[in-house]
Amino acid sequence: MGKIITIANQKGGVGKTTTAINLGASFSVLEYKTLIIDADPQANATSGVGIDPKNVKTSIYEAIIEEHDAKSSIQETETPNLYILPAHIDLVGAEIEIINMTDREKLMRQVTNDLINDYDFIIIDCSPSLGLITVNALTAGDSVIVPVQCEYFALEGLGKLLNTIKIVQSRLNTELDIEGILLTMYDSRLRLAKQVVSEVKTHFQQMIFDTLIHRNIKLSEAPSFGESIIAHDASSTGARNYLNLAREILLKNGMLEEKTKEKANE
Repeated sequence: MGKIITIANQKGGVGKTTTAINLGASFSVLEYKTLIIDADPQANATSGVGIDPKNVKTSIYEAIIEEHDAKSSIQETETPNLYILPAHIDLVGAEIEIINMTDREKLMRQVTNDLINDYDFIIIDCSPSLGLITVNALTAGDSVIVPVQCEYFALEGLGKLLNTIKIVQSRLNTELDIEGILLTMYDSRLRLAKQVVSEVKTHFQQMIFDTLIHRNIKLSEAPSFGESIIAHDASSTGARNYLNLAREILLKNGMLEEKTKEKANE
């Protein structure tokens, strides 16, 4: 049975989609079968793995709203072991449509329950909000990664997000863990970035990943090619960062040892 990781932060521009795509690609090249669920109406995770949202016929929207079989909407990407359950613009109206539905916070979980045995990891990319779709993603997740940009307002709104996570943990998903807070867009040349890292570590201590995601031109340009950083430039700093993050998560969850044992028994 696989692990579901939700990537959430109501602040925009902190690296949620970048993390979803590149963490997913990193898991896949490490031979873990991975599915990205694009739960953002902007569909950037969909286009970021090379799928044109305009050509998407069925998506996560149909799976949630119309109980369409999600498996038939999943598409392969050019990266082996990496798959996408795409989004399109229809998802923008989903929050209004599900308001009066029974167990409206658990619709995503019903979708992931049907998929979890097919993948080692499912990564859910959320929109920059704390609306019903994000709550659905948190309710479906085993854990949550919170990307935080290494800039002055890094802690702004983080308390509100962590409070939302606590509410989900107490009322909807008692099994939800915080996988970690991921510091992104780090520039070692800037004193401010170092101060932000120090401040966040002081406040949140063991919740912070050891891996930092550095500012990297290749990482920024990869989505315009519809590629992960692994496919775009595997030797770049961004690729190394996300591979290190993947290994850190695998080690934390005891999964590196499992894969080693599997290879030894082949």
